[in-house]
Amino acid sequence: MDDTRTPLPGDPDYPLHSELTIGDYFKQQVAAGPDHEFVVYPDRELRWTYCDLDVRTDELARGLLAIGMKPGDHLGVWARNIPDWLTFMYACAKAGIVMVTVNPVYKSHELDYVLKQSDMKALCVIDAYRDVDYLQIIRDLVPESLEQQRGFLTSEEYPCLKNLIYMGPEKHRGFYSVPELLLLGRHRPESDLEWARSQFDNNDVVMMQYTSGTTGFPKGVMLTHRNILNNGFYIGEGQKLRPDDRVCLPVPFFHCFGCVLGVMACLTHRCTMLIVEDFNAGLVLQALHKERGTAVYGVPTMFIAELNHPDFDTFDLSHMRTGIMAGSPCPPETMREVMERMNMTEITICYGLTETSPVFTQTSADDDIEHKCETVGRAHPPVDVRVIDPADGHICGVGEPGELCCRGYNVMKGYYKMPEATAEAIDADGYLHSGDLGMVDADGYYRVTGRIKDMIIRGGENIYPLEIEDFLLGHPGVLDAQVVGIPDEKYGEIVGAFIRVRPGHEDLTEDDVRQWAIPRIARYKVPKRVFIVDDFPMTPSMKIQKFKLREMAEELVAKGA
Repeated sequence: MDDTRTPLPGDPDYPLHSELTIGDYFKQQVAAGPDHEFVVYPDRELRWTYCDLDVRTDELARGLLAIGMKPGDHLGVWARNIPDWLTFMYACAKAGIVMVTVNPVYKSHELDYVLKQSDMKALCVIDAYRDVDYLQIIRDLVPESLEQQRGFLTSEEYPCLKNLIYMGPEKHRGFYSVPELLLLGRHRPESDLEWARSQFDNNDVVMMQYTSGTTGFPKGVMLTHRNILNNGFYIGEGQKLRPDDRVCLPVPFFHCFGCVLGVMACLTHRCTMLIVEDFNAGLVLQALHKERGTAVYGVPTMFIAELNHPDFDTFDLSHMRTGIMAGSPCPPETMREVMERMNMTEITICYGLTETSPVFTQTSADDDIEHKCETVGRAHPPVDVRVIDPADGHICGVGEPGELCCRGYNVMKGYYKMPEATAEAIDADGYLHSGDLGMVDADGYYRVTGRIKDMIIRGGENIYPLEIEDFLLGHPGVLDAQVVGIPDEKYGEIVGAFIRVRPGHEDLTEDDVRQWAIPRIARYKVPKRVFIVDDFPMTPSMKIQKFKLREMAEELVAKGA
C-alpha cells in the first residue's frame, strides 16, 4: 500500500522557496544583478550595489574570522540603522556567526543582562544614541577594556566576551574599528570563508532577537537561516515586490520588522532599500520624493505622522504602490488616506511575532480596505494556522474566538538557554502559541481581538480593548485611541481610554467622549475614564506600551486627575 502523501502546510518537509543559507542566497542575487542598487541612504548620499555589499561583507566576514570569531559564536550589534548594521548582518550570515540584535535604547542594566544571557563573544557598537552613551556604559561594565589588548579581553563579569568593535573609523582603546576589520579581511585567503561555510547549514541559528520582557526577563529568540530567508520571501510575495521596487525602511533593524520584513524581503526580490536611520516623517517623505520610492513600511502612528506633516502636499508620491503596515490595528480613516493620498493602493497588513520569524498571516495587495483594516489577512502558504481554545485545547471553528497559533518552517528554534519557556510557547504538536486572541472567518481571514493578558474583566464581563478602540475611532474628533483596564475596588477593573485628538478638535473633553459613547455601545463597555494625550508611550520598534498606559492610568486615577 502506498502511504506517500503530499506534504501539508506546517509539515517539516513542506517545500519552501529556498533551502540555501542566507550567504549562498545572497551570492545568487548578486550574480543575477551585480550592479543593481541594493542599499541607499538618501541623507548620506551612500549607495551600495549588490556587488558592493557582497565584497564588503566578504571582507568583514574574513576579518571577523581573523580575530578569532568562529561559526556558532555570538556577536552583538548595538546600534541604530547605520549602513554597517547591514554589513555585520550579512557578514555574520556568511561566516556562520550568530548576530544578537541589541535594542538601541537599552541602558546598562539591560545590556548587562544580554551580555551575560547570550554568551556574547563580540559586541559591536556606535558611540551613542539619544540619551544613551554606549561607550561610557561599556567602560563602566567592562573596565578591563581600557587596560587589555584588544582581541584578548578577559573579563571577570563577562567570561565569554573577547572582542569589542567600534562601528566607525575612529579608534577607541580596546576596540577594533570597522576599517581595521575590513583591512584584515582583505589580507586573509578566500579559503577562510570557504572553511566557515562548511561548518553550518540553513537550519543553524543566524540571529537572536530579545523579546521585550514586559512579562519577565527578556528571552533570546533563536532564528535560523531557513526561518528568516523564507519568511522574507513570502512577505515580499504578499506585496508583489519586483526588482524595480524601491522600498523605504524607517523601521528599526534590531527588530524583525526591519531586518526580516524589510531587509530579507528586499534581498529575496532583488529590490532597492531606501533607509531612514531614525524615524522622522519629513525625512521619510523626502526619501520617497527624492528616490522615487514605490513602498514604505511603518506602524499606524508613523503613517499618521506622515499624513499630517505640514509639507505633505509638496512631496511627489505618484510612484508609490505598496508597503507594509504592522504593529497594531490601523484606523479605517488612516488606511483610506494612506491608499488615496499616498497612492499605496496595494499596501498590505502583516501579523506575527518574533518567535514566528515573524510573519504568518498577511493581507494581499489586492484585498479591499475592509479586509486591510478589519483582518490580518490569510495564512502564508507554507504555514498551518489554527485558532485553539486556551481553556481546553480544542480547535475553534469559523467565528469562534480562541488563541492564534501556528506551526511550520517559521517557528523559532527556541529561546536561548530557556528550555522550560520554549516548551511553554511551543506545544507538543509543534504549534507556537501567540498569546493573542482571534478568530477566522469562512474565507480564511484572521482577526485579532486582543492579547489574552490585555483582556479587561469588569464585574465578570469580558471586554476586548480592540473592540472599544475601533469604536472610539468612529468619533470625528478622535485621531487614535488605546484602551486599558484600570484596577477598581467595585468591579475589579474599569475601562480606561487614552485618546489623541484630531487637529481642529482640541476642545474635546472626557465628558464629550463618554456622552457620545453611551447611546452607541453597551454601558459596561463605555470608558469610565478618558485621558487626552499628545502621544502614546512606544517601544523603539514603534509598538504601543500598554503596560505603561495602565501605570499612567492608575497614577492619574489615584491623583484624582
